[in-house]
Amino acid sequence: MSLRFKVIENAITRKAVAVEAPEGRPAEYFGSHVFNNEKMLKYLPKKCYDALCATIYNGTPLDRTTADCVADGMRRWATEMGATHYTHWFQPLTGGTAEKHDSFIEPDGKGGVIEEFSGKLLIQQEPDASSFPNGGIRNTFEARGYSAWDPTSPAFIVDDTLCIPTIFISYTGEALDYKVPLLKAIGAVDKAATEVCRLFDPNVNKVFSYLGWEQEYFLVDDGLYAARPDLMLTGRTMMGHESAKNQQLEDHYFGAIPTRVMAFMKDLEFECLKLGIPVKTRHNEVAPNQFELAPVYEEMNLANDHNVLLMSIVKKVGRRHSFRVLLHEKPFKGINGSGKHNNWSLGTDTGVNLLSPGKTETEKLQFVTFLVNVMMAVWKHNGLLKAAISSATNAHRLGANEAPPAIISIFLGSQISKVIDDIEKVGGKEALKLSEKQAIKLSIAHIPELLMDNTDRNRTSPFAFTGNRFEFRAVGSSANCGGAMAALNAAMAEQLTIFKADVDKKMADGISKEDAIFDVIRGYIKECKAIHFDGNGYSDEWKAEAAKRGLDCETSVPKIFDTLVAEDTVKMYGDTGVMNEKELHARAEVEWEKYTKKIQIESRVLGDMAMNHIVPVALRYHDIVLSKIDKVTRLFGDEAANMSKYDVKLARNIAEHMLQIEELTEKMVEARKAANKIESERDKAIAYHDTVAVWFEKIRYHIDKLELIVDNELWPLPKYRELVFIR
Repeated sequence: MSLRFKVIENAITRKAVAVEAPEGRPAEYFGSHVFNNEKMLKYLPKKCYDALCATIYNGTPLDRTTADCVADGMRRWATEMGATHYTHWFQPLTGGTAEKHDSFIEPDGKGGVIEEFSGKLLIQQEPDASSFPNGGIRNTFEARGYSAWDPTSPAFIVDDTLCIPTIFISYTGEALDYKVPLLKAIGAVDKAATEVCRLFDPNVNKVFSYLGWEQEYFLVDDGLYAARPDLMLTGRTMMGHESAKNQQLEDHYFGAIPTRVMAFMKDLEFECLKLGIPVKTRHNEVAPNQFELAPVYEEMNLANDHNVLLMSIVKKVGRRHSFRVLLHEKPFKGINGSGKHNNWSLGTDTGVNLLSPGKTETEKLQFVTFLVNVMMAVWKHNGLLKAAISSATNAHRLGANEAPPAIISIFLGSQISKVIDDIEKVGGKEALKLSEKQAIKLSIAHIPELLMDNTDRNRTSPFAFTGNRFEFRAVGSSANCGGAMAALNAAMAEQLTIFKADVDKKMADGISKEDAIFDVIRGYIKECKAIHFDGNGYSDEWKAEAAKRGLDCETSVPKIFDTLVAEDTVKMYGDTGVMNEKELHARAEVEWEKYTKKIQIESRVLGDMAMNHIVPVALRYHDIVLSKIDKVTRLFGDEAANMSKYDVKLARNIAEHMLQIEELTEKMVEARKAANKIESERDKAIAYHDTVAVWFEKIRYHIDKLELIVDNELWPLPKYRELVFIR
């Protein structure tokens, strides 16, 4: 592929920066930096190509000779593309990615070097497992871990490095990443769903899991970001009074994209398309400076890899355009936070979307079967699904400014809900009245007829049916989708296995297949009613109702993680083969430790900024006000008291806020010291939640009040009115 370069001006330094620019149409450079099927055909002998395809599509083991052949073909392609290094690219429990770069060169024994890349190096490497979050599976003196090639996700080139997607496990075989459980959950739901599909179509041999993510993010000017230690160190603003204008006029959503942002978006899309990420949608989001990018849905493992890769690319491209990209779920108080809606569906190798209503009676019954089993899976494991999307950062977003609440429920919409109700009451195929899309006539001659979907959209639902898929809206913008998707697929695999056994049992008793299916799903509908809610998830009434229904209503993130090691969770993951009890306990430990460290960092940053940035400036302004009062008193004598009323009140306000900041910060620091002495990771996380984080808003309140009082020229931090509007 031929490339050209364009020169852009860095908005901060005003220096010219050379940026790679596309030559030709997107279809011409899409996947140019990916070792995809086209490259495999070109660089691999046919026998080697066929063996690799058998591994990718059928799971056939790859022998060492074939691995050497693939490695050599990969190297030749990569070096022709300018690559000099390779790396195993994996997804540890940090939430980001990890990579160690090695060059292709090997000594030739004659004083020189040659470029080589063997199957052994392609298949396996040894990262230090004790240096990544592991929940106690690895001690510092037990460092060995393994990364192993995942052939189902194609290798790609970033800069001068060939990146090979891999799994990451401990020396003793436990999963230490997001990919291993995800791959196992995908396999489990494939097996269970295929068995159920054969009740309707014996030709089905495989069921695929699909994921379409929607990545929301904020952009902040590089210079302003550098002047905010809280943004730099925590990803969010720990203080800052809301801007007089933010999103209340609703004028940002789908508005015209600012010129500078559009340049960034075009550059980002080019980088994504080169790497085979099928980005399709871009737009302004609801909050100012908030934007969204979404691709066409893909097979789940690849889609997840692409999202994790995007989260690295977007930050890199942002720097080129003098932006900092914020993936924190709630970087700014009082305006929308950022999510990553996960659109999830299942499809067969015969081309059927199992969550699409279908047209024939068989297709409709199959759709209802899978729909009701989703409801059962989510009902049984609503606490686990909440744990899978919970974090110290996402806790700020859930239930605020259009984000779904921290109670998992399912929205179906009026038409689908009626069908479910009719099956429960009537049963049989006469209840399957799934109507075609209805027309909306606007009585405007030149406007074409519009078709109404079979379900509305509920922005307050964390798990909503949207016509042919479920949208898991509670996933946070900085999260690895693999956590939520592994939990959902595993829960679905367990439920479908139970369903098949229930149907088989009824059929063994002489009941016809169709009647057996209806009998089972009718019972399920009655059993899982508690999870179905089509109303306003923000209302206090729903919170009370959800508790009555027995749904998980816990709001403390550390306590939410208890579900990871609950008895039904351990059994479900064990039965499906996705994770064992040791791995689950390790993940719970990792999550508790991660929560503690994030709150600990925020506490330190807030304390430092309060006492070293805010209070000194407030003192300076306080001295100015007191000096003015003193001068007025000396100059005007008896008249001064009346003339200085405002200044005296101002001085008292400043002093009171400073005193409160100092006292509250001291209490927060003491609580942190006490929490740090706790040995249990769970108890320490709970202490940080209950005794440390509770001071954040109280301290912030007084800082934000000072922001409104202190002279703007003295205030040491960029304010919201500057941070949330791109100029």
